[in-house]
Amino acid sequence: MLKNTLAVVATACTSRAWSVIVIALSLATLSSVYVIDHFAINTDINKLISPDLPWRQREIAFSRAFPQGVGVIVAVVEAPTAELASQASGVLAQQLKPQTALFESVEEPASSPLFVHNGLLFLPREQVEKITGGLTEAKPLLQVLQTDPTLRGLARVLSFGLAGVEINRITLDDMTRPLSLATSTLETFFAGLPASFSWQELMRDQPSAPSDRRRFILIRPLLDYSALEPGHNATDAIRKAAVDLKLDTLYQAKVRLTGPVPIQDEEFATLKENAALNTIASLVMVLIILRLALRSLKIVLAVCVSIFVGLSIAAATGLWLVGTFNPISVAFAVLFVGIGVDFGIQFSVRYRAERFENDNLSIALVNTARHVGVPLTLAAATTAAGFLSFLPTAYGGFSELGKIAGLGMIIAYLTSITLLPALLKVLKPSGEKEPLGYRFLAPVDRFTERYRIPILIMTAGVVVAGLPLL
Repeated sequence: MLKNTLAVVATACTSRAWSVIVIALSLATLSSVYVIDHFAINTDINKLISPDLPWRQREIAFSRAFPQGVGVIVAVVEAPTAELASQASGVLAQQLKPQTALFESVEEPASSPLFVHNGLLFLPREQVEKITGGLTEAKPLLQVLQTDPTLRGLARVLSFGLAGVEINRITLDDMTRPLSLATSTLETFFAGLPASFSWQELMRDQPSAPSDRRRFILIRPLLDYSALEPGHNATDAIRKAAVDLKLDTLYQAKVRLTGPVPIQDEEFATLKENAALNTIASLVMVLIILRLALRSLKIVLAVCVSIFVGLSIAAATGLWLVGTFNPISVAFAVLFVGIGVDFGIQFSVRYRAERFENDNLSIALVNTARHVGVPLTLAAATTAAGFLSFLPTAYGGFSELGKIAGLGMIIAYLTSITLLPALLKVLKPSGEKEPLGYRFLAPVDRFTERYRIPILIMTAGVVVAGLPLL
């Protein structure tokens, strides 16, 4: 019954070929317009998994209670000294805070009142006593620097230190480190290189660690999930602010961005790398495969038009069903072309074989539908069922992909048994002068036919043996 039904469909489509083509192209045009007007993608990866799952609800509750690490950009500011790092991060934060159209909040943890007024209390008691004792003893020197914070004031402080050595208040060894730091700074300056001097390093009486010369700015951007890189505008604004403020020249500072948002953007950005080249190369490979399989440019054209019409309708149907694509479901287009073209190849190769047997175009198309219809229907049904089996999963990304791709396979099947015969009828490709296939592979056909039972048994044995590993 299925064979006869498909034969009737092929007869109707080929007898009214132009009507079928006009209707198909009209549907493709309307679908393309709908896709252009309604295309949208949501790149929020947090929406890919159903919020109804218990573990997902706990994760959401935890994120709401502790939002510090969710959806943030961490600007890491590094400079030669702790003072320069603090100044650079401070001016950068002040530059970003007024940009409320891009940033929800900009926080500099190290500049919070808690750390500014109570920072010493986080150190061990012995270290606090050492620092405060040193500050008390250095009070006269600090007063000099407060009134004259220039190179002249620094020279006066050093001279006071040497005077202290003369009256035995301090030892010459105590002056070794301050004089060495000052000498190194002056030599760097007179050499024409950027020089810096850290009072914090001097007070600690030990070289500063990399963490001492690093400051963090926690930035919560307003993300645009309709873009492939939701935080792209925010990260660009941060980098532009760093350049405009001349942090690299005025403070010898460099700014790097990390955190969930830049990392996610970088992952999505890889999708755009060589996208045009990859697309062109893929299309060329598909055309080469079609040319090798079908040999006729007219048949290749018919298959390509059929795929384009089906893809347009499938894309419009998918958008109508789900509203917006996600980073996974948008891949249905690649699957549609890759699998849908197989339906066209199956139909067209069988058509060529029928055309060799009977050079009448209409009869060859009807016979093709009658003989290839059952295996083509089986292939389409199983492929669609495979994709539709994704529907029950709570992973929304795959669920939507299964829905769109499953319906897409049905659409590809329908265009293969309706539009493709009509296109072949209108294009009238030339008949086949010799049988299809490759003569050198004929022994393989004969071998598999003769030993089909042992081959099936061996295959089943391999599958059963592999099940424990699976």
